[in-house]
Amino acid sequence: MGARLDRLRRVLEKEDVRSISRRYFIANGFDGTLTSIGVVVGAYLSGIDNGLTAITIGLGAAIGLGTSGVWSVWEIERAQALAERERIERAMLTELEDTRVEREHRAAQIVHAVASATGPILAILVTLAPLALEGVVLTMGQAVVGSILVGIAILATFGIYLASISRQRWYVAAARMGLAGVVVAVLNLFLPG
Repeated sequence: MGARLDRLRRVLEKEDVRSISRRYFIANGFDGTLTSIGVVVGAYLSGIDNGLTAITIGLGAAIGLGTSGVWSVWEIERAQALAERERIERAMLTELEDTRVEREHRAAQIVHAVASATGPILAILVTLAPLALEGVVLTMGQAVVGSILVGIAILATFGIYLASISRQRWYVAAARMGLAGVVVAVLNLFLPG
């Protein structure tokens, strides 16, 4: 177990691993946030007047996006690691199976897959949180508006973070990312039904 933790620590110290995982987390968190805004608005416009029912629908989306995140990134990173290992083996004229290089590639693959799944699951759960207050503190309409605002805040936070690593103006990046949540909410208003 200690060797695995050491390997994980070494992998997490690599900037390229952190950078790729960060991208997966934010990209899939962005998708999860927009999906949950769409689910919340769509549920409300479809006549669902119970926050827990809307949460249940959103949890289905979280399971789907989380599974997609793990599965797709696992396969993408697996293929990338195999191609990289083959390239190194040809250059070194030696096999790298069951070596430190391969084990660190596998650890990075796990880190990327976890980041990819965690982003949308957390984003959806946080966006859906106001719906848990429906019937207790909020009406369904207020809970829906609360969920939309929380989703927009999550998107804006992603924008602020991205601005901090790219030296952009944080408020421009926040507005640009948050606008996506507004667009999804408004587009849902034009759905038939």
